[in-house]
Amino acid sequence: MTARRNAAGASRSARHLTIADVCADLGISRSTFYDWRAKRKGPLSRKLPNGELRIERRDYEAWLESLYEEAA
Repeated sequence: MTARRNAAGASRSARHLTIADVCADLGISRSTFYDWRAKRKGPLSRKLPNGELRIERRDYEAWLESLYEEAA
């Protein structure tokens, strides 16, 4: 039963990213992330009951895809 919990926990954590995960992936500071969030320029995020934010991996990847520009 412990293996199932670990597998489910790993799956759940892989589906949701923390602010630290996103900042590390993009090479930005937490303050930059929060600036983008305030300006509604960052990825969609969810606030948990404990006040922490999580970003669904699919939302993060969709947001990244939306940033592509064609060369002029």
